[in-house]
Amino acid sequence: MISKLSILIPTYNKVCLGLVESLQAQASLLSDFHYEIIVADDGSTDNSTIEANKAINKLPNCQYIERNINIGRAAIRNFLAQEAKYAWLLYIDSNMSVVSNDYIAKYHSCKEHDVIYGGYKIDRNQPQLKGNLRYIFECAAQQNEDYTLRQNNPYADFHTSNFVIKRNIMLTHPFDERFKKYGYEDVLFGKTLKEYNIKIEHIDNVLGYDNFTSNYSFILKTEESLHTLYQFKDELQGYSKIIRYANHLERWHVSCLCKKLFPLLSLGIKARLTGNKPNIFLFNVYKLMYYISLS
Repeated sequence: MISKLSILIPTYNKVCLGLVESLQAQASLLSDFHYEIIVADDGSTDNSTIEANKAINKLPNCQYIERNINIGRAAIRNFLAQEAKYAWLLYIDSNMSVVSNDYIAKYHSCKEHDVIYGGYKIDRNQPQLKGNLRYIFECAAQQNEDYTLRQNNPYADFHTSNFVIKRNIMLTHPFDERFKKYGYEDVLFGKTLKEYNIKIEHIDNVLGYDNFTSNYSFILKTEESLHTLYQFKDELQGYSKIIRYANHLERWHVSCLCKKLFPLLSLGIKARLTGNKPNIFLFNVYKLMYYISLS
């Protein structure tokens, strides 16, 4: 049983007051349970968001920490681990939502493991989002909702948006702070856990994900993540389908052709992806060609 828990939420330009209120309300109802909720703002630039999040400080056992400088997705998570006072850490991304009344209770009653991953879910019955590329992508790429299936491949089906970890493990094996931009810091963290034989226990304790930005914004974020992937391609070998496919094309002497074709095709593909009927296959082709173009 986990009786003392630090709930840690990194955020950037995202109002997460509602998320914190939901978590605090659940935690306050549990007996023999000590908790804190710390939100670390990684240098947000939206003043209205900052002002809204300041209300977090008024909630019992909750703290909102403003940082003036953006230190990156990895470093802000390491900072939270250092600020935490309890032996167990629960990391939650600020764009997640609580979808069950016993979310905190499940972690409280869970057997102690090195790492516990609860998963996430998407409401697939949202016809109004049928033209949203992020929604289509997440529905196609979402890990197995059945935690018993996730457990069959525990490191591949691990994400850092909803997991509990022992604080001493987090401090010993922190996130790689070279990861400043968006993407893949969680993949490398999962690789680290595997290399050090740190077990991940998968359970059914999902959070909801419904942060579906515009198609154009999602394309920009994807391109940013591909730059990150290319920068750390050596460390991420074996942990990315894009790298694997790019390696195949290089062995087949096709990558040079893809690189030459990309400037000619990219605008047309991008126009299709940012339109009302984006195609997931075309999106995957775009990602692969964009990655190859970085070489």
